[in-house]
Amino acid sequence: MNMETGAVMAPPLPKRIEEMQLPLVMMRDIILKTMFRKNTNVVTDLARTVCLPVPVTQELIDMCRGQGLMEAMGTMGPSGEVSSEMPYQLTDTGKARALDALAQSEYFGPMPVPLAVYAEQVKRQSIRNIQITRDQLTGAMGHLVLPDDLISNLGPAVSSGRSILMYGPPGNGKSSISNGIRDAMGDRIYVPRAIEYSGQVITVYDPIVHSKAEGDDENPNSLRRTARFDRRYVLCQRPTIITGGELSLNMLDLVYNPTARTYQAPLQLKSTGGIFIVDDLGRQAEPPQKLVNRWIVPLEESKDILALQSGEKFEVPFDTLVIFSTNFHPNEIFDQAALRRIFFKIKIDGPHQQDFLKIFSLVARKKKMQLDEASLVHLLRNKYPTIKNIYANYQPIFLIDQMISVCDFEGIPYKMTPELIDRAWDNMFVKDEHIVK
Repeated sequence: MNMETGAVMAPPLPKRIEEMQLPLVMMRDIILKTMFRKNTNVVTDLARTVCLPVPVTQELIDMCRGQGLMEAMGTMGPSGEVSSEMPYQLTDTGKARALDALAQSEYFGPMPVPLAVYAEQVKRQSIRNIQITRDQLTGAMGHLVLPDDLISNLGPAVSSGRSILMYGPPGNGKSSISNGIRDAMGDRIYVPRAIEYSGQVITVYDPIVHSKAEGDDENPNSLRRTARFDRRYVLCQRPTIITGGELSLNMLDLVYNPTARTYQAPLQLKSTGGIFIVDDLGRQAEPPQKLVNRWIVPLEESKDILALQSGEKFEVPFDTLVIFSTNFHPNEIFDQAALRRIFFKIKIDGPHQQDFLKIFSLVARKKKMQLDEASLVHLLRNKYPTIKNIYANYQPIFLIDQMISVCDFEGIPYKMTPELIDRAWDNMFVKDEHIVK
């Protein structure tokens, strides 16, 4: 029986070998390689290692025994005690087959999920099934001071699960807003440890990318007594992958390990069911137009095309909220065809003076910097007119941190003064001048 966690239906437990939908030879070889590499000899330990229910694992063991690859050792332990479980060992033929299988692929451990089966789970937990409310989005961004209409523009964009382009001057919280969108989702999905396509194994679950949900314990008895979903998956928070100037097109391809002869999923596949944030678009080695061209088919058709080492191409689900964030005007870096394929375009401007002062006050209180009216007047009347009164969200924390550094060095209390304002301001901008070489 399927189980629901929140709004997401869990992958059902396979009850028989036939329900695995994997090649029998592949399953047999993974069992043999796992026993050989892990020195595991009882069914419950082996079941936990390959992430299968005990009855399915027993079926595979019985199949191996029938082929003369494995044999029972009897229930009597080496010290004469009676074991509660029948231990098994590989025969000489089984060891030879394990070595042959390892020469073809070093993969062992969790049994992979067939790509077609995983695609069904992706539908059950699609990011497009999420309906974010105004309260959820506001709550996730409660620490940010945002323009009144921004939540109204962001809400429909996030709930649609479609692509978003956020643009505007630097230092106004585009990255923080992207993180707030991630926090607003709040639910959990099932991430496969590995998937299988055409006999090839592609590892997906990545502890660096995926945050395992609390309470998803894998105790020794879980497979036998309390497993409620297919343990070939890991229950995780919806993933978020953030890339910046380091993003290159080859990071969106399968990564082949020639030693292990297995594949690692590319970033966008790891982010399935979650968010892929391309920050600082325009700072990458490849031009933005080229990067977005790579996303056109996935964004329009909800599928991506990957290629094996052999050159064979195949489709994988593309179920990801893609957020592009840039300091450039969209017309400078994209043609109209590319812009048309990005569903929402949202400009993130700097704050008005009132919001700027609100941010300044909040940061000062958090940093324990005592405000001074004369210093604020000096900042607004004498400093900001020199930059045409253009305010940015990053400026309050920058100025206050600068003043705190001076106070710490001079050994004086944290209290704002016009002199401190001047010293902090000088570090925020670089004078346009000619350097004699």
